[in-house]
Amino acid sequence: MSRLTVIASQRNPRLRQLKAAALDPRRQGLALAEGLHLVSECIERGPQPVELLVSESGRGNPGVAALLAKAAGIDCLSVSDGLYREVTGVAAPAGIAAAFRPPLPTGLPIAGDMMLLDGIQDPGNVGTLLRTAAAAGVASVFLGPGCAGAWSLKVLRAGQGAHFSLAIHEQADLLAVLGKSKAMAVATVVRDACSLYDLDLSGPVAWLFGSEGAGLSQCLLQAVGQRATIPLASGTESLNVAAAAAACLFEAHRQRLETKRPARGGPLR
Repeated sequence: MSRLTVIASQRNPRLRQLKAAALDPRRQGLALAEGLHLVSECIERGPQPVELLVSESGRGNPGVAALLAKAAGIDCLSVSDGLYREVTGVAAPAGIAAAFRPPLPTGLPIAGDMMLLDGIQDPGNVGTLLRTAAAAGVASVFLGPGCAGAWSLKVLRAGQGAHFSLAIHEQADLLAVLGKSKAMAVATVVRDACSLYDLDLSGPVAWLFGSEGAGLSQCLLQAVGQRATIPLASGTESLNVAAAAAACLFEAHRQRLETKRPARGGPLR
């Protein structure tokens, strides 16, 4: 059972640190994952939580009680429901959250597919992109400046645990990554490009996805060797970026299932 400390004041320094982590994990070096599933994933697959936060009503939830029993040795702060909502910023909270230190990606060579994100600011889109990448077997994700923080509470919630199976690089120099990668770089664009379904995607691919409004920056478009578009029904202009990424990544996955050739290589030298 976790060591339980009851806190009633919003001025408590430990609570203030958790609230700051929920608002700006990049600056704090501490992230907050909220909800039964995410906290369970963090305990079982992610970095060990440094602290748990549980609401008064959450303590009566059997799922929360089971997690507290599983997290033996981890300090847990117990607060009122109102204070819990204030710290996490979640309107309908599950009643348990875990604070943890986001893992730093290593400088080891990267094998397999990678995904590069350019200026994608919506947290829901970023989290869904990470979730899709993990499901499709992508090894690494690079977020350029201007992207929503990968470890923010909203992105973590949309990612549903995908973060813990990816090497996530924030504030990455995407041009430098492309310059060092041996993978085929594919930029997704709306028109005037090769159909996605005409590409041979059996080898490692560095996928580039830009924001829905501005798309990929010109310097990135000029650096890639291949542009691709997804054929859409007549009268349809574009897809949500997360939906477009799913179509691309799983087309590559389908080709590899047919040829039984998993993506290999694509290291950063």
